[in-house]
Amino acid sequence: MFKAIFTNSFGILFSRILGFIRDFLTASVLGANVYSDIFFIAFKLPNLFRRIFAEGAFTQVFIPAFARTKRKAVFSANVFLVFLSIILLIALLVNLLPSLFTKAIAVGFSAETIEMASPYVAINFWYLPLVFAMTFLSGMLQYKHHFATSAFSTALLNLSLILALYLSHDKSQSEIVYYLSFGVVIGGILQLGVHLVAIYKMGLSKLLFGGFKHLRAKSTLIKHDSKKFRNNFFPAMWGNSTAQVSAFLDTFLASFLVTGSISYLYYANRIFQLPLALFAIATSIALFPRIARYLKNNDEKKAKENLRKAFWFLTFLLTASTIGGIILSREITWLLFERGAFSSNDTQNTTMVLQMYMIGLLPFGLQKLFVLWLYAKEMQGKAAKIATISLATYVILALSLISPLGVSGLALASSMGGVVSFVFTIRAFGVSNFLEILRSKNSVYLLLSAILFTSLLLFLHRFTSALII
Repeated sequence: MFKAIFTNSFGILFSRILGFIRDFLTASVLGANVYSDIFFIAFKLPNLFRRIFAEGAFTQVFIPAFARTKRKAVFSANVFLVFLSIILLIALLVNLLPSLFTKAIAVGFSAETIEMASPYVAINFWYLPLVFAMTFLSGMLQYKHHFATSAFSTALLNLSLILALYLSHDKSQSEIVYYLSFGVVIGGILQLGVHLVAIYKMGLSKLLFGGFKHLRAKSTLIKHDSKKFRNNFFPAMWGNSTAQVSAFLDTFLASFLVTGSISYLYYANRIFQLPLALFAIATSIALFPRIARYLKNNDEKKAKENLRKAFWFLTFLLTASTIGGIILSREITWLLFERGAFSSNDTQNTTMVLQMYMIGLLPFGLQKLFVLWLYAKEMQGKAAKIATISLATYVILALSLISPLGVSGLALASSMGGVVSFVFTIRAFGVSNFLEILRSKNSVYLLLSAILFTSLLLFLHRFTSALII
């Protein structure tokens, strides 16, 4: 399990480094103007669908269903064809009516800019069917406890975009956006290609293609499994959508505050997302297939034992990240951003937002761990209700805190939404089961480590503060 966690973490870190290089080159080659806005908008739409539709909801429903069904080949082929058909239909609609879809995600664009952006939106959207096919294959690989291909394949998209920027550096800005848009599609093709190779090497190609061969003859045998999959998918899709809705509301509410508030949220959230992705998301991806398989075999004891190990591992890392993020928030912000037009006042404002975000790191991360239990038990409806309660909490607190605390209040509201989500997830998991995990001897070691780590950070903070000032 821990090998898989480290594989995912390293893959995410490698991709984030390449992503930073990509962003740096994009800023250098394309600058900050209408064309850069057009590309980011064009790439935003397939990414939004990917996060909601393909990667999150699909994987969380597919793996437990794949583990449970007795006819894995036919079931997986049926699911793939149904969902790919829907996604291809959406892609065709976007290409037939690109202006309509562009206007839906870029309300503030003028009619002329929407017309300019439409062809790029149409090209970028072909990334979605490619990434869905990759996500489907990734689910099969994860079931077989193979994580390396999926963990590192994201880097191929960044490499494709970096190459596109290199090849187009002497072109006009409109041509650069074309290069980037085709770079997105080529990156998707590369990601799909390496997953097909991994499927072949893992011996899953016979299962994959055999399902398509016998689908017509045996489709009636999987009606129950397919119906259950569809019933679980839509609650899971809503559960994964709430985070995107919350992020949209963050930006919307911040637009009513002083200039720079949206940027403070963006920069602070970029820092917050790093430990969340490296530790919480990497751990949940590695653990989910194991939990699903153990529960399918009615072996709750082994499922809980794996959950216990992951809990203490994740609690230690997230506690250390939270303490470090709060104590050294100013130093981290200063080191990463304070140069050029980013002033010391911007550092101070971003620091306050980051501290509010870091309060929610531990509950957000642990909630991602325990919600696996609900998904593995195919309780997607329950998980969707918890996500709705968390979103409602965020909206109420955001509206209450935005006046006294400004942009920091929005970050604090987000963290409190994470706390509420964690509490309700633990209730669904079982308070007695959670207390059983807490009673293990690891809690003593965690407390001692936290005290030692806090002492070291306070010393480091005192030393670095003098340098910054």
